[in-house]
Amino acid sequence: MAASELIRDDADVRPHVEVNVTTINPEAPPSVANGNPTRHDSPTPPPADDAHDGKKQQPEGSRLSNLLKQNQLIHSLSSGLRRHCDYVKIVMPEERANHLPKEWWKTGVAFLYALFILVFTTVIITVVHERVPDKSVSPPLPDKFFDYVDRVPWAFTVTEVNGLILCGLWLVQLLFLKHKAIVGRRCFFLIGTLYMYRCVTMYITTLPVPGKHMVCAPKLYNDSTGKIWRILRLISGGGLSLTGNHLMCGDFLYSGHTVMLTLSYLFIKEYSPRWMWWYRWFCWLLSASGVLCILIAHEHYSIDVVVGYFATTRTFWWYHTMANTHALRQAPNNYLSRTWWNPVFNFLERNVQTTVPVVFSWPVALPSSCRQRYRMVEAGRDE
Repeated sequence: MAASELIRDDADVRPHVEVNVTTINPEAPPSVANGNPTRHDSPTPPPADDAHDGKKQQPEGSRLSNLLKQNQLIHSLSSGLRRHCDYVKIVMPEERANHLPKEWWKTGVAFLYALFILVFTTVIITVVHERVPDKSVSPPLPDKFFDYVDRVPWAFTVTEVNGLILCGLWLVQLLFLKHKAIVGRRCFFLIGTLYMYRCVTMYITTLPVPGKHMVCAPKLYNDSTGKIWRILRLISGGGLSLTGNHLMCGDFLYSGHTVMLTLSYLFIKEYSPRWMWWYRWFCWLLSASGVLCILIAHEHYSIDVVVGYFATTRTFWWYHTMANTHALRQAPNNYLSRTWWNPVFNFLERNVQTTVPVVFSWPVALPSSCRQRYRMVEAGRDE
């Protein structure tokens, strides 16, 4: 008899007495009809004096006693199954949000790192400016792009305007990302690292100005106070020629404008949904045209732009390959782990256990009515 047929509610178990007696084979098991176990009399050998009468009925009291014993057996079996029932524990996967902790304090550390490197860059530019050879003594180096394309004075303004637009778009996009803490510290770390590389390259090799049109501020030599004021002025102007605060030369190898144009586009593309292809193409056009205008304006040598592009793209791709491929982090043959910034990477990404999804959310809390409308719009768009 199956366990499901034996486990019944106590209220549903009632004594049942059969009126008719059916003689069956003594070795046949009890029959079950409609889920209710029925008990037929097991014929007993008739007494010696009644052996000739096979149809003599068993006393009704004995049959009722047997049925009550059967009901007690069912109750005990049901109680035993309930007490000793084995449960299978199903481990549910943790929510993805648990694998993407915000850890804003790490984002703050990355921001301070980037801020320090940017300030240090202005110091290096001030130092290198004093070493730039005079253009009357050291003319511009030959450049193939300059040989075929004449200088367009307003082109560099296009570069800086495109850079400001791209940085503004990325800042707005970052504010609306749900996992902005993780993406923000990645952005700050890459900015700081790329500008640190730039400090090294432009300090160890000082190139002459790329064109005689460039106007460089006079050298201060041992005037420490004047250099400090130049540093503060360069910081206040954001290192842009549009503000009129960047009159120093020597920061050529490699191009900082190329870094910002390329890095902004890479982050915009990486953390925007695929259905916004028009947005990606628009940002790519801004980035590509801005980089091209650097050369058209003859503000940097071609090698400055090429090295800036390769340094930015390779560092970005290496970092995100490590971040998105978790098997590489502990792989013994992972040569990317030999980079000098791998310990910093492990510090920033240790608790990020999955790929960061592109999910947007409001940067500030909204009233309940506005949140409901936002969910309706998102649900309609997903459909």
